[in-house]
Amino acid sequence: MIRVSGGIASFPRIVKNAVAPMIMLRHMTLGRVASLAGLALGVMAVNVAISILYMVVYGYAIDPGHEKAYYEAHVQIAAPYCSIVAGIPLMFLVGWWVGMWPAILVWLVYAFVDVAVLAVSGPTLRIGALVAVSLITKLASAYLGALAASWRT
Repeated sequence: MIRVSGGIASFPRIVKNAVAPMIMLRHMTLGRVASLAGLALGVMAVNVAISILYMVVYGYAIDPGHEKAYYEAHVQIAAPYCSIVAGIPLMFLVGWWVGMWPAILVWLVYAFVDVAVLAVSGPTLRIGALVAVSLITKLASAYLGALAASWRT
């Protein structure tokens, strides 16, 4: 449910805050776990959408007038970097919103899906290194977001 007061929307937290005790994980319901997994997939979808938006801007404003193959080759190089750059603030917001342990759960679901896609797509050393950097930066930003949320309270 979204509450609006004074023109500012207030989104409820999935979990109280980052200082919620570890015991919360033992009492986490299946619905809460499912919503956190959905949040991870939502972050992944937003990350892909940002990569697509980058390619649209690149193709129309930065370097227009090339063949389709040129842009397809460019997206193969640029998409992992877009994921790293866009994923940092996205996972920070997730950590800030849901708290420490739920943010780790969101990251675990994200990492599982990301590594599964990598395994199916035929990994290379370059892509493996980029995925590792991407996952480490996402974990650090989720942690820092949850830490920032705990400082607020």
